[in-house]
Amino acid sequence: MDKMILTVFRNRLNPEATQDYNAMQPRITSLAKGMPGYVSHKTFVAEDGERVTLVEFDSAENHRAWAVHPEHIEAQKKGRSSFYLEYDIKVCEVIKTRSYKKQ
Repeated sequence: MDKMILTVFRNRLNPEATQDYNAMQPRITSLAKGMPGYVSHKTFVAEDGERVTLVEFDSAENHRAWAVHPEHIEAQKKGRSSFYLEYDIKVCEVIKTRSYKKQ
């Protein structure tokens, strides 16, 4: 079985593209959540404006399916052409996980 895949997406939005980004973002989020193997995602924004999104898929195969989804590819193109001033993406295999939740 494939290991869980974690994508770390660090970026800075282009302030001039915020309205267009906000219009597209709900659709892309909905698509991701509907993909086989989707586990979760969450975005954090630092005080300096850097954004970090963590995305989890249950396998490399399902992650690849999301990476090549036609609407996701179009969103990536818009990201490069207008949404982002910069970004850095790291795709990682999770080798260990531990969690705790106080009851």
